Formats: sequence, C-alpha cells, structure tokens
Amino acid sequence: MSIRNFVIIAHIDHGKSTLADRMMELTHTVEKRKMKEQLLDSMELEREKGITIKLQPVRMEYKGNTLNLIDTPGHVDFQYEVSRSLQAVEGAILLVDATQGVQAQTVSNLYLAMGQNLEIIPVLNKIDLPAADPAARGQELSELLGIASGDILHISAKTGKGVEALLDRITEKVPLAKQETGRPLRALVFDSVYDDYKGVVTYVRIVEGSVSVGQTISFLGTGVQDKAIEVGTFGPDFRPKKSLSAGEIGYIATGLKDVREARVGDTVVLAQEKSKLEALAGFKIPQPKVFAGLYPIDGGKFGDLREALERLQLNDASLTVHIERSRALGQGFRGGFLGMLHLEIIQERLRREFELELIITTPSVLFRVHTTGGKIKEVHTADEFPDPSHIESVEEQFCKTEIIVPNEYLGAVFDMMRSHEGTLLHQETLGTDRAQLKYELPLRELVVNLYDQLKSATAGFGSLSYEAIDWRLADVVKLSIMVNHEEVEALATIIPRHKAQALGRRAVEKMKEVLPQQLFAVPIQAAVGGNVLARETISAMRKDVTAKLYGGDYSRKRKLLEKQKKGKKRMASSSSVDIPPEAYVKMLKR
Repeated sequence: MSIRNFVIIAHIDHGKSTLADRMMELTHTVEKRKMKEQLLDSMELEREKGITIKLQPVRMEYKGNTLNLIDTPGHVDFQYEVSRSLQAVEGAILLVDATQGVQAQTVSNLYLAMGQNLEIIPVLNKIDLPAADPAARGQELSELLGIASGDILHISAKTGKGVEALLDRITEKVPLAKQETGRPLRALVFDSVYDDYKGVVTYVRIVEGSVSVGQTISFLGTGVQDKAIEVGTFGPDFRPKKSLSAGEIGYIATGLKDVREARVGDTVVLAQEKSKLEALAGFKIPQPKVFAGLYPIDGGKFGDLREALERLQLNDASLTVHIERSRALGQGFRGGFLGMLHLEIIQERLRREFELELIITTPSVLFRVHTTGGKIKEVHTADEFPDPSHIESVEEQFCKTEIIVPNEYLGAVFDMMRSHEGTLLHQETLGTDRAQLKYELPLRELVVNLYDQLKSATAGFGSLSYEAIDWRLADVVKLSIMVNHEEVEALATIIPRHKAQALGRRAVEKMKEVLPQQLFAVPIQAAVGGNVLARETISAMRKDVTAKLYGGDYSRKRKLLEKQKKGKKRMASSSSVDIPPEAYVKMLKR
C-alpha cells in the first residue's frame, strides 16, 4: 500500500479548509450530497469565525495512493497544534494567498516543517481573485524557499482549478511512509479527544508494527494501560477497521475516562512489550503564557463553571485551571491560556456550549520572583507578589516576534513597537512592497492588545507571529489601589515601574467614575509600596441641614454646619467603603 502523509500549513484565511474540501471532493472521500463548506471545521465557532482551532485528519484514496491529510490551525496561539501534526507526516503543502502573499505565521510554521525535514510543496491559492498578483507573490515565495518560481503551483481552492495537479504533485513528491510492520507496535499520539460513547480517543501515527481491536495497549509516558475497544481511520468521521499498521494515521478508542492519561506526544505500545521498548521522540506540552481570572456573574453557578471547565480540559490539554477566591468576585478559577485568542475561544465556548456568563479579569503573565531567602516564587497575580523588602530580583519572559507589514505602514509599526518596549533586531525587504521585522519584547507587552493594535496601525495588512524565548530581569512593581486609606486587594496589579505613574492616574480616575458617592468625602489613591502616585477624591453627598431654619442669627446656621462637618469627619475615620460588585466588574473586566 502506498501511503503518503501530509499537512497543509498557512496563515489564517489563506484557504486551508477550502483546499481540504476540494481534495475530499475530487477523491470522492465524501459524497457530494454530504459536502458542505469547511467540512473539517466541525466546531460551530470554527465555522463562524472562519478559522481552524483543532487539527483534523482525513484519509483519501487517489490513483492507487492512500493520502492522509491533517488540516491544521493558522493562528499563532494554536501553533502547538501545528507542531504536533508535523511529527506525524512526511510532507507539507505551504499554502499562500496570491492577494496577500507570505505572512508572519506562514514563515514560522514553514521553519517548523523544515526542522522536521518535511518535503515542502509551495502553492499559491486564490489566483481567480481580481486582486491576485501571482507573479509578485510567486517571487516572494521563491526567494523564501530558494527555488525557481516555475516550481510553485497556482490553484484556486474555491473553484477547484489546479487542485488535481496538486494531488498529482503530492503523489510524486511526498515520500512514502515507512511501513515497518515486522516490529513491535510503536505509535505516536498527536492528539486525543473525549467521546461520550468511546471514552478517550487517541489520534495516532503508527510508526512500527500494528494494532488490532481487543489488544491491550499501554502508554509509555503515563504507564496507563487499557484495551483498544475500536481502531480505525478518518473519513473525516470515525471509520472503524479491524487493525491499523505501520505508516497509517488513524485512531484508537481506549475506554479511558481522562484525556490526561493519554497525553499528546506519548508512545502507544502493546502491554506485553512495554518493558522492552523505548518511547518515540515526542514534543513538549505547551506552557500557558497568559493568565486570567474566570468568575461566574451569578455566584451560584460556580459548580456549573467547574464542570464546564473540566469538560473543556478533556479536549484541550493546553488549558490549565486552578480554583481561586477573590474578596470582590467570590469563588472562581485562575485559567492559564496560550494567548489572547485561546482565552477568547474558551470564553466563547463557555458562553455558547454551557450558557455561562463570566467576568474575565485583566490578563496577566507569569513572573519569577527571587526572594531574599534564596527561593524562587512563581507569581501569576498581584496578591501573590511579595513585600518589596523580601524581593531580591524579578524575572519576566521575553519573546521574539516576527512582523510582516507593507512598507507604507513601517513608521506606524516602529512607533507602536517603541511604546511596547520592543527592540528591533533585524529588518529586510520581502518582495517589492513589504518588509519583515524581527523584534524582542517582554511577553507582558505582547499579550494584552498588541495584536489588535498592529491590525489597527496597518489597516489589517500587518501580520505577527511570536515565540517565547528566555527569562530576563524585570523592573516591575505592585500597584495598589486604596479607597478611604484601605487597600483593595482585588484591584492590585503588577506593572512596569516606569508606567506606574500613568497607570495609577488612570486607575484612580476610573475608580472615581464607578464608585457611588458616600455621606463623607472618599479619597482614592494609587500607591507603590508606601508612595502615593495619584489621588482623586469623591466629594460627599450634600444634605442641607439648614433647610429648616428661617430668619434669625447666622450663628445658628454656622453651628449646624460645624456639627455636620464633624459628623462627616468622624464617619470618614471609622467607616469602610462598601464597593458594590458592579464597580469591581467595571474595574476588573478586560
């Protein structure tokens, strides 16, 4: 059997899922009556946003060849989905939009594919569009790959033009999968999902040997073992078979109840062989980069939120959650995410699939605090930040970003990156009208709104990809907000020292807007350590105590006003201000 395994890598919206649709149509994998757009994007959110979030494999038969395609996401937050797909294949289609050209994320995914020594097939898509410029974009691609522009295929995934030639190119160029069937089973897990009827279903590439229904399998990484209750291939739905053998991509349904027992990157072997075999080279589980609090607006729905997050974790190993309690918002969770889009997708899924309305607190990143006692403390929130007298130094993670932008927007991008503490490492031209910029900057500056700002500054034409690099010394402080001289723990944040004055001023002004008036004057202060950086005062409610007086000596009026003044002073010194939940929500909400 001739088996060829490949992925499609591309930037968001360059046509990956549409190309997969045409390939399935041409190979008659899916009946015409069942065909619909973005067939592999099965999640409602994927179809609505027009992006791929989860990788999805499909098996096709073409001219005597078995083609296994894995459709991968294009957004930077889901790059780990791409990296694990690459482990399971021998070839990659590099798909580039003929109107937009090479984008930052395309380049970073291309380097991942080259690192795995995959056969790269360059393809220009959307050549049927009036704005397409195949000559200029082809020149860019040939410079990037160091190949002749004649080697680049021109297709339209929408109309199907050139797709058959692409399928022929795949059968010629992508190396045959090695089919070492005479050896004991070793299979690489590149994804795992939870199915209500089948339990944990692992998506595997069989590297050596074979597996049949009913055999007892073991996971070398976790040591868990269970029976293979069903094995099969993707069509793109589950298509059961009696067995899977070396070179094939398929699934093994295990009956396990927890996806974490069948970790992505683990090696599946037959239970009786496990002591003799070594694990395959897997890949690192991604570490969360962005942290945010998730609190139900209705406090009584905490149990529902816990259950919903557990269900989402079944199919998303990169999502981490820990229970946390906030004095302001009650019980909730501290979630760890791969980036801002990942956070947005989780929030949207909780709202749609579980009907949960949430308060999401302002996202933060991880800091490493070296204490005077010689310990290293990992800090996600301002609550955990030690007293300045106990801090030796603080480290934060830096990242390397690659930005591709039309030349006319270079000035705006330089200004934007300067304000985000970016250091330009390298600049080069790409084709005739675009530039590629490489920057280093702190991860905290990247996660909150840099991507949105880049899109605004470049009228949507700029693209960005990033990777976390090393840890460096950080000059950050804890900004505390005090209302009537009492610290409000829930509103404290960790910020760069040089921005403390500006951010403190903004916070007290916003607090003054959202806090209701009291019977006495309420001071609102922003402070770092013992130093007050900004202050606003909410004036007291006015009550006219002299209204009942008419005529007579002014001294009676003055006496009543003095009495009122003393009363307000006494209240201010002895009363604490109750901050209503809606004020917290306005301050904390992203």
